[in-house]
Amino acid sequence: MWDSFSFSESDHPRVLITGGLGQLGVGLAKLLRKRFGRNNVILSDIRKPADNVFYSGPFIYTDILDYKNLREIVVNNRITWLFHYSALLSAVGEANVPLARAVNITGLHNVLDIAAEHNLRLFVPSTIGAFGPTSPRDPTPDLCIQRPRTIYGVSKVHAELMGEYYHYRYGLDFRCLRYPGIISADSQPGGGTTDYAVQIFHDAIKTGKFQCNLKPDTRLPMMYIDDCLKATLEVMEAPSETLSMRTYNISAMSFTPEELAQEVQKHVPELQVTYKVDDVRQAIADSWPMNFDDRNARRDWGWKHDYDLPELVTTMFNFLGEESRS
Repeated sequence: MWDSFSFSESDHPRVLITGGLGQLGVGLAKLLRKRFGRNNVILSDIRKPADNVFYSGPFIYTDILDYKNLREIVVNNRITWLFHYSALLSAVGEANVPLARAVNITGLHNVLDIAAEHNLRLFVPSTIGAFGPTSPRDPTPDLCIQRPRTIYGVSKVHAELMGEYYHYRYGLDFRCLRYPGIISADSQPGGGTTDYAVQIFHDAIKTGKFQCNLKPDTRLPMMYIDDCLKATLEVMEAPSETLSMRTYNISAMSFTPEELAQEVQKHVPELQVTYKVDDVRQAIADSWPMNFDDRNARRDWGWKHDYDLPELVTTMFNFLGEESRS
């Protein structure tokens, strides 16, 4: 009977996304379901999903700190690709270091061991936060000094090194992208240092007033969510032999709060911007890259971004404007 068996569904990867209710997971699931089929992509988190998320495809409870639970899910669902998005972000992590250490480091260890044992292709996102005050900041290359000063950054450097170690030691197919600040319309900011760049759009529409918690000239690498998700799928689909490294910078644009505000004011001229600097977030931002050098990603697997600042701002207003009117 086997020769008449249809392989169309089973040819596709069987995907698990951890921490799937954060800024990126839901959008990634949507993209992957379009590509691989609705039932081949399982979203998971420790929180309850909203109705629209729950009914859009498979969702299950997964606690990455529960090794047995995670292993059971991988085995029962015959998972072949794992996207590990569970993490406490920069500003939130500083407020709760023990929890950040547990989630970002112990959780990662569980995922690495299970991925190696079950021969998964594993994606773990890294970040501009994986660099520190002694890193070259303008531009920041793929390989340079990384001495971050946040638990988030330290845990992401650890993830990059462990993933690479597991690749060379056990043959784990580990892939990692260092994300810039990610800007998205359909999800709320998650406690990161670049959140101001999402908040400004909500405030411009709602109140016409925006208070920024970073200095006006703080330059950081940023990216629209669609570019981020496209890069993530592309690096996962790239043939292993084309990857000259396991962790890549990806870049689209870099801007300051002042530059973003000027672009936003082209759409909402009456927007008033004031600055009340949050010392914790400012110190974090000042230790991060201003520009990312991503030539290796562009060369190895053909990375190209679609959105620059004007397109980003127009797209955000199209999305949020429709929402506020509907």
